[in-house]
Amino acid sequence: MTRRRLLGGVAALAAGAIAFPVIARGRHAVVPGVATAYSTRAIDLVRESLVIDMLGVIKLDFRPEYPAIRISEQDAADMRASGITALHHAVGLGGPDAFQDTLKYMAAWNGFVGRNSHVFTLVGEADDLDRAKADGKVAVMIGVQNAEHFRTPADVAMFYGLGMRCAQLTYNAQNLLGSGATDRVDGGVSDFGVQIIEAMNASGMLIDVSHCGERTTLDTIELSPRPVAITHSNCRALNDHPRVKTDEAIRKLAAKGGVMGITGVRMFVRDREPTTIEHMVDHIDHVVKLVGIDHVGIGSDADLHGYDDMPGDQGAALRAGYKASYAFRERIDTDGFDHPRKTYDLVEVLIRRGYSDGHIRQILGGNFRRLLGQTWKPIVLPT
Repeated sequence: MTRRRLLGGVAALAAGAIAFPVIARGRHAVVPGVATAYSTRAIDLVRESLVIDMLGVIKLDFRPEYPAIRISEQDAADMRASGITALHHAVGLGGPDAFQDTLKYMAAWNGFVGRNSHVFTLVGEADDLDRAKADGKVAVMIGVQNAEHFRTPADVAMFYGLGMRCAQLTYNAQNLLGSGATDRVDGGVSDFGVQIIEAMNASGMLIDVSHCGERTTLDTIELSPRPVAITHSNCRALNDHPRVKTDEAIRKLAAKGGVMGITGVRMFVRDREPTTIEHMVDHIDHVVKLVGIDHVGIGSDADLHGYDDMPGDQGAALRAGYKASYAFRERIDTDGFDHPRKTYDLVEVLIRRGYSDGHIRQILGGNFRRLLGQTWKPIVLPT
């Protein structure tokens, strides 16, 4: 079973940077006692920005008991040191028991956030993201990387009421709505999928096509009157992998106002070694060149430490759940984007590439904040 089943550079004008970007002067440690130092500019940008990881799980831990615990002091310290304002905590639950399993998942993780309210806070509307930033807490957006729990269109509103704010239409395989990224044939969005897309738009739930096949991705973007998201993927123009997106999909996503989150999963970044954070930022650069600064963000698809720090048996179980086309290598995490302060390293690369402060803030979370503000709807009591 997989983790989800269980619970170079850009020119200044192309990147939208000012002609002579501010030089990052001075270096300081983010956490006392940690040797890594960052520029004053990078530290200020992370601390002042709304930083949204649009696919950032709270903890890569397969044990079903984990959501029932109180977070460790070390994990709480790492979360605070990360500079992240909001995590879209999403897993992929499917199969014949998807409805019941998703109810249990929602209960478990809502409970985890409640028991650990000294670190986290739940969100229902986009303004809650701003409140979390002001309060110094990490906002948790609950999502699911599949849609098999929607038995009927009416289930969408029910799950929205329980706190679900985002759902993928498919994971990697075919379901009743459409096709996944590793399916041999992609038939596009089904009639039932059209009904679910309509229901998600009506309720305000964000539609995610990160794991959808190409035809299903394009159909969803066309069918949805509201913008959709690619919360965590990369660019096929730079890396020919079935789980990353074509330029056509990225262009059509942007034309409807959507945002794409770039991931640090190693085989989605590059098909050979070395694979570093610089190569990850190449994907950000590509999206900016292709469709502009307003349509790119971050979706790490990991927790703060990444997959390579998981216990060996859990890592082996993860790898066993995917087709050979996923092309796992010895490591899953990208060098330099595999530790709790990875956002600071990312900002340092963006600074070196010539991005302006305003555009870095958009990448860190401003673009996804705009999209969520346009998508999520308040729940109104019936009169």
